Amino acid sequence: MCCLDLDTFFVSVERLLDPSLRGKPVVVGGSRWGRGVVTSASYEARAFGVRSGMSIREASEKAPADTVFVPGHGDEYSDYSNRAREIVERFSPVVVAASIDEHYLDFRGCERLYRRPGDADDDATILRVVREMTGAIDRELGLPASAGIATSKPMAKVASGLAKPQGVLMVRAGTEAATLAPLPVRKLPGIGPVAELRLSALGIATLGQLVEAPEALLRPIFGAYTSSIRLSARGEGNDELGRERPAFREHDPRGVVAGTISNERTFVEANAETAPSILSGLCERVCSRARKRDVVAGRVTLKLRYSDFHTITRARTIEPTNVDVELHRIVMELYREARDRPISIRLLGVQLAKLRLDAVQLPLFDAGQRRGIVVDRVRDKYGYDAVHLASTLSRRRRG
Repeated sequence: MCCLDLDTFFVSVERLLDPSLRGKPVVVGGSRWGRGVVTSASYEARAFGVRSGMSIREASEKAPADTVFVPGHGDEYSDYSNRAREIVERFSPVVVAASIDEHYLDFRGCERLYRRPGDADDDATILRVVREMTGAIDRELGLPASAGIATSKPMAKVASGLAKPQGVLMVRAGTEAATLAPLPVRKLPGIGPVAELRLSALGIATLGQLVEAPEALLRPIFGAYTSSIRLSARGEGNDELGRERPAFREHDPRGVVAGTISNERTFVEANAETAPSILSGLCERVCSRARKRDVVAGRVTLKLRYSDFHTITRARTIEPTNVDVELHRIVMELYREARDRPISIRLLGVQLAKLRLDAVQLPLFDAGQRRGIVVDRVRDKYGYDAVHLASTLSRRRRG
């Protein structure tokens, strides 16, 4: 299991866009003394106490005078994230996005595929491959990346943090508890500042002390998650990658028409219904994002990648829309035109381009647009997965 983290991702992209920022304290999220929160801070700014999630005003007080504050470039972040993922997918058959700058990879069963005569053992093989992967991201995109390799997802996450900046750390099987024991409790995913304070009041500062503490002492802090927290603190967490989290890969300010809107899915094609269902979900996603921006799209592109990594695209200029049912019909036509090989598919993507503001007034919306607005309101209240098209859910019902 590998956790790949693009180091200070937003700052790194800003430095690619403006090389004069290299070596300077940088804060992404807004103008100095303005409103908003810090999206990312460079290591130079962190040295002065600036952290992600902090208000821009507080960051302005802490940061030195030469700190550069930038509002950010959402479309560029999405583009670089997608490009980094394309590199990652060359190295692992299973990739799951945890956020715009973090991916989990499953290398189980890949040892024989990548083994070379000089590798001491299977662990050495995977360690070398992950180093090659982070090197490719740096070489091809100019983005620094760190990676942690372990037998469980939580342990891999911790290892990636310990590997920063721009390193790779493998925690071999059987060494997890010893690696975790001396670390501060905040190093473990799932333990935040409030839990840290409550643990400190009990005299618990390290993960080793947490493991030794009676469960009854920890239950008032972690409740039903007490057992899983203690397991993770011993390095015995879950080895499942979990579901893709596309919402965390997106940045869609209202009214922005520059750039494109795109989403992709890597998957295992189980039957003939898999691809249409995936495409339905992708159409829902990009249209939801377009409505969030208050834009419509005049061009759609389908991306299709076969299991042998051969990739093709098909595009079409369309009547401007942000209605998922309409887009799905068009995308399915492109899909039928593009799929001309008998082998399975491993990735599908849908991109919207030629964006413009949606100038139609609410009373004039057609049924599809009105339905989209209602769906967006339901999702805002109950979460994105609260409602889907039947064509998206068909694969889940049969799976």
